[in-house]
Amino acid sequence: QVQLVESGGGLVQAGGSLRLSCAASGRTFSTYAMGWFRQVPGKEREFVAAISRTTLTTYYADSVKGRFTISRDNGKNTVYLQMNSLKPEDTAIYYCAAVQLPWFDVVRTTENEYDLWGQGTQVTVSF
Repeated sequence: QVQLVESGGGLVQAGGSLRLSCAASGRTFSTYAMGWFRQVPGKEREFVAAISRTTLTTYYADSVKGRFTISRDNGKNTVYLQMNSLKPEDTAIYYCAAVQLPWFDVVRTTENEYDLWGQGTQVTVSF
């Protein structure tokens, strides 16, 4: 079973950039569709971005479209979230998630469709 470890979070000023990474253990990473979610304390976890088993399909929340880019390197068992033009409202704990799917070009966009989660990494955007 794949295990997920996020990294790359931190403190950045508004307008800045960060790149999050999610490293997966195991030999079957390419069979998993991946997603990024975020959560602010006291609020529901929300979808940010998703990518299919290959890079054929990506999908973004409207709030991050045009600013964030999800990508993956199956050779390195890693999925990335490049975050540009960061805003204070992007402040949250960011989680990567995985779900094993038989299809190459399908993404999942809701929390309950994923069954593997990382521990999260904090992103703080200051004014």
